[in-house]
Amino acid sequence: MSILISIYILTLGLVLGSFYNVVGLRVAGGQSIISPPSHCPSCGRRLTIRDLVPVFSYLFLRGRCRTCHQKISPIYPIVEASTGLLFLFSFLWTASIEEMLCGWLLASLLMIVLVTDLTEMMIPDKILLFFFILFAFFRIIFPLAPWWDAPAGAASGFIVLLLIALVSRGGMGGGDVKLFAVMGLLVGVKIVLLGFFLSTFIGAVIGVAGLLTGMIRRRQPVPFVPFIVLGMLAAYFFGDRLMAIYYHLLF
Repeated sequence: MSILISIYILTLGLVLGSFYNVVGLRVAGGQSIISPPSHCPSCGRRLTIRDLVPVFSYLFLRGRCRTCHQKISPIYPIVEASTGLLFLFSFLWTASIEEMLCGWLLASLLMIVLVTDLTEMMIPDKILLFFFILFAFFRIIFPLAPWWDAPAGAASGFIVLLLIALVSRGGMGGGDVKLFAVMGLLVGVKIVLLGFFLSTFIGAVIGVAGLLTGMIRRRQPVPFVPFIVLGMLAAYFFGDRLMAIYYHLLF
């Protein structure tokens, strides 16, 4: 029975990941997420069911449109597979329905803004506002303990990143500041601050490696959301363990 549930949740995540691609691309481009129907961005052909099977259609078509043979962005299968695996991992790893749903909500927001940041280098306010309202309702139904941890998480995520943005004079974008405020409302103070620390640490390591290998040029704009995805998910799922290891090494 648990295997069937796991398959169902994985499938749900794959399907939602496909939808998150549409949301991210269309909202960033100022388009409706309802119409027109899914189509090839190169030749405009309306996609059929066999073109829309998450991950598998991309693999079967070898990453190209069935009609015009133009390359399909690998962002599509990456987001689909990532969403499916994150939904499944949250189901298997967390200890309660509340934690599982929280993991699903966090993964959903991160996957959508990952698409917008990789394609347009932006985090749309419409997406952040929608999830802010959604997270607020979620925390009314499932409040953190203590209850003020959620608004304090939003405030700390906003204030800390705003100060860094002001000090760095543009080193931190306004979208990143608002994103951490929204995530702070969902996960609370401890996790959002740990997530920010891990995000910057991962970004710094990869950035230095990219400069040394020549893959990244100096002053080249680099999307920060991929590092936020890694940092926030690590903080949410492994935060207590990471902090326990840190305290053990420190003391």
